[in-house]
Amino acid sequence: MIEKEELKFIRSHLGFWDKLNDSEKNLLESNITKVSYHKGGNIHSTESECIGVLLIQSGEFRVYILSEDGREITLYRHSQGDICILSASCVLNSITFDVHIEAEVDTEAYLINIGTFSKLSSQNVYVENFAYKNTIERFSDVMWAMEQILFMSLDKRLAIFLSDEITKTNSTELHITHEQIAKYIGSAREVVSRMLKVFQSQGILEQSRGSIHVLDKSKLRKLI
Repeated sequence: MIEKEELKFIRSHLGFWDKLNDSEKNLLESNITKVSYHKGGNIHSTESECIGVLLIQSGEFRVYILSEDGREITLYRHSQGDICILSASCVLNSITFDVHIEAEVDTEAYLINIGTFSKLSSQNVYVENFAYKNTIERFSDVMWAMEQILFMSLDKRLAIFLSDEITKTNSTELHITHEQIAKYIGSAREVVSRMLKVFQSQGILEQSRGSIHVLDKSKLRKLI
């Protein structure tokens, strides 16, 4: 059962809430459940069912695609307060590519089941617009990811990633593995490891097992 305070959080993140009639609001409220995912848990893939729309209460999701050789290419990440719409991609007729969604850390979210969201989307244009607006916004993230992979050198992509991470975490100490970085920037672990050694030799950072400490942010940002 969703508590009153939780409903306030949910309503504040659903841009269409005020455009629902009383019957639609009751339908929505009675079909929202709280779900939990452990770190590394799969939320959506080509083999899984279309589950519905997810609103992240705490934690983080990673949305990625798989290349033919099994390489993971991260498209974007969701964090607290974000709406994950691609977990309801079966409602969006224009989505024809396969994506995977996994929990980056232990994550809690609110799920609007697919039947309810599909019904609301078909009968209320504001719900439908909300879905497509969120999809379009994420498409810009996808284009940015593709632009980096296709047109930017690895050192620049790596510098952008590290700079974004220290800004996001407000810390120059990043607890992250070379394998994770490779997944984020669409490269191979061995290639990332070599480039990190180059950065280290330039005095930009130092490494220890499972962590990276950025020593010179100005040098790092000159590479961007």
